Amino acid sequence: MRKKQLAEEVIRRLKDEYPDSVCTLDSRSAWQLLVSVRLAAQCTDKRVNETVPALFARYDTPEKLAKAKIADIEKYIKPCGLFKIKARDIKACMTELVERFDGIVPDTMEELLSLPGVGRKSANLILGDVFGQESYVCDTHCIRLSGRIGLSDGSRDPYKVEMQLRKIVPPEESGALCHRLVDHGRAVCKAQNPQCETCCLSQICRKKI
Repeated sequence: MRKKQLAEEVIRRLKDEYPDSVCTLDSRSAWQLLVSVRLAAQCTDKRVNETVPALFARYDTPEKLAKAKIADIEKYIKPCGLFKIKARDIKACMTELVERFDGIVPDTMEELLSLPGVGRKSANLILGDVFGQESYVCDTHCIRLSGRIGLSDGSRDPYKVEMQLRKIVPPEESGALCHRLVDHGRAVCKAQNPQCETCCLSQICRKKI
């Protein structure tokens, strides 16, 4: 099976298995999602979702968060780990967002990557979930499953995996596929003891074949 055909079949099967997959980070606006995805680095989405309500209640606009003292931001985000670095990045990001974009999250990869603390994974998430654009959120689940299934060559480099997926995944399916890969990685195709016997992809998965 050629990779484009494999991608089409993976998309079909995962769509049947996880029809309602979405980003598991809670947010009410683009700028809040930008903050949450930075907090999610080396932290679970569940912990981020438990942490951000108090932060966003205290700082309910990008402008207020940009003016906040780093030490004050740290107090709110400490449960998410790496809080000193994350607080610095969040303040710098919000400051740039306000000064350069009038507090409005931009809708291009280039502009998003120009913001402090924003990498390709975060930018792709914003482009897909906020603006409905082509997006490839290559987190650990997406990278691991793409290699195991055969959608990628097994590279662990997020950029390389993203470029490989761009060649075979229809743009309109890209964002949803990445969310479904996350759900499948958590529920079935686990890093340790994957449940291959109940996997909807077992018949086409490179690892199984």
